Amino acid sequence: MNIMTDPDILGSLAATLTTSAFIPQTWQVWRTRHTADISLGMYTLFTLGVALWLAYGLELASWPIIIANSITLILAGAVLIMKLKFG
Repeated sequence: MNIMTDPDILGSLAATLTTSAFIPQTWQVWRTRHTADISLGMYTLFTLGVALWLAYGLELASWPIIIANSITLILAGAVLIMKLKFG
């Protein structure tokens, strides 16, 4: 039986909040196809950073890090792809 410890709960809450913060941006870009005000460099570096955080979480077998960064990678990657596609 795997019981979540207090740090896991704290990490899960933090991960939920920071990951869900990307939903409105992704939805806005998807809906409007407007990406002129989004920095390509920032989203490129951010997406690469999230991919590295995911790899770190996998190395630690830390589910809060793995789940949050998997979702964030999908959302940030979607914005990055839309930035490249819609300019």
